[in-house]
Amino acid sequence: MRSISPRVLRSSVGLLAALLVSAAFTMTPSAEAQRGPQSVAGVAEKLLDAVVNISTSQTVKGPQGVPLPRVPKGSPFEEFFDEFFNRRGGGRAPSDRKVSSLGSGFVVDGKEGLVVTNNHVIEGADEIIINFTDGSKLKVEKVLGKDTKTDLALLKVTPKKPLAQVAFGNSQKMKVGDWVLAIGNPFGLGGSVTLGIISAKQRDIQSGPYDDFLQTDAAINKGNSGGPLFNMEGEVIGVNTAIISPSGGSIGIGFAVPSDTATNVIDQLRQFGETRRGWLGVKIQSVTDDIAESLGLKENTGALVSSVTTDSPAAKAGIEAGDVILKFDGKDITTMRGLPRAVAQTAIGRNVDVEVLRKGQRRTVKVAIGRLAEDDDKDKDAITEPGKEAPNGKPGERSMIGLKLAPLTDELRSKYNIDKKLNGVVVTDVDPQSPAAQRNLKAGDVIVEAAQDQVATPEDVAKSIDKIKKAGRKQVLLRLEDGKGDMRFVAVPIE
Repeated sequence: MRSISPRVLRSSVGLLAALLVSAAFTMTPSAEAQRGPQSVAGVAEKLLDAVVNISTSQTVKGPQGVPLPRVPKGSPFEEFFDEFFNRRGGGRAPSDRKVSSLGSGFVVDGKEGLVVTNNHVIEGADEIIINFTDGSKLKVEKVLGKDTKTDLALLKVTPKKPLAQVAFGNSQKMKVGDWVLAIGNPFGLGGSVTLGIISAKQRDIQSGPYDDFLQTDAAINKGNSGGPLFNMEGEVIGVNTAIISPSGGSIGIGFAVPSDTATNVIDQLRQFGETRRGWLGVKIQSVTDDIAESLGLKENTGALVSSVTTDSPAAKAGIEAGDVILKFDGKDITTMRGLPRAVAQTAIGRNVDVEVLRKGQRRTVKVAIGRLAEDDDKDKDAITEPGKEAPNGKPGERSMIGLKLAPLTDELRSKYNIDKKLNGVVVTDVDPQSPAAQRNLKAGDVIVEAAQDQVATPEDVAKSIDKIKKAGRKQVLLRLEDGKGDMRFVAVPIE
């Protein structure tokens, strides 16, 4: 066995120690970067004065003449109850009561006294008070505007001197993993600072038609609503709005309205006292994997137009039901919900290019954007072998792809309450074990188009299915309309 002399050993140990010390110094910056910023005190100190606490109060009508609790005569608690309730109205419940709530906000114009917060923080309030970090208070003179669809509001106070203010940044530049800072008034504890990262972007939490939230793990609790989410440059890149919490406290899942959405809304509230969103005039649905396959698309991208509003900008531009909108004003529409957001943020009257896929061909149309009425929902939503005649069926009735289909007759129009203006092929029965049933087709649905061809008889549907099979596709795209006039597209397997 080979041995190592003590002298060589001591020399080797010394060399190893030197290498470890050198490596430690070399690795320090990388290690610190992995641990995140050592301190955000410098950033927070500059921002605290511009973040405010918002307290509101409102009078809530209570029930009239509701009797208060009674206790048996001679009870040891009788005296206590009599004394307690007699001091509060002589045995009857008060008709009105004051309700208070707390939230957060931030100053965006210190000279004019403009404060941004959530609409739900101030909704229904009789009085709104802005509380500043130095202990001063200002009463809100006017709610300049509010928007329920993005849950934002703009408030006006009159400051005696210019207030500290903050500016909006670019939320699009934020990446998942970037550090962010939240400041607010959780549970009435004003001036609370929490640190975290962007956990995800473009979250849809089903709270409104324009959901596009930033998700963060920075602690956000009740009372943080309306407060700012900052990047490390001290710019507002989000307005804290909602949390997911079974317990009511932070579990590290909070959501903020991105600044790119908020700035557009706040500018409109400031100028007009209301939002003025763009309007295209289409009803849309998602392009599912099944629908993508039936259309020959390589991936489920875009927004499928299920119907077009008469005399709308889309109708005037020639957009048709069945078109898949792939691009709007040069921006890729990767999901159905991306289209309403893009349209809403477009200036009214502006001409934009819209790229659509129609019957396998891409084409571009020019659309002059209209204005969406705020009380309207116009722009949101926003088988087997081709069969033989059904045994014991009605004249012209055929079975295919799990459906019994028949030509529209006066009898069937009356049975299913189908408008006389609607033409197509009516579904009279659905095999409950078929893929068609799994896609919620039902008796009374009218097939208006099959494979983007208009149909008037079951034979027309069969021909469309034959065409799809010859093209090597496994699903047929049906355009359906029911007795209520609701349209939708459904892709149904043909084998």
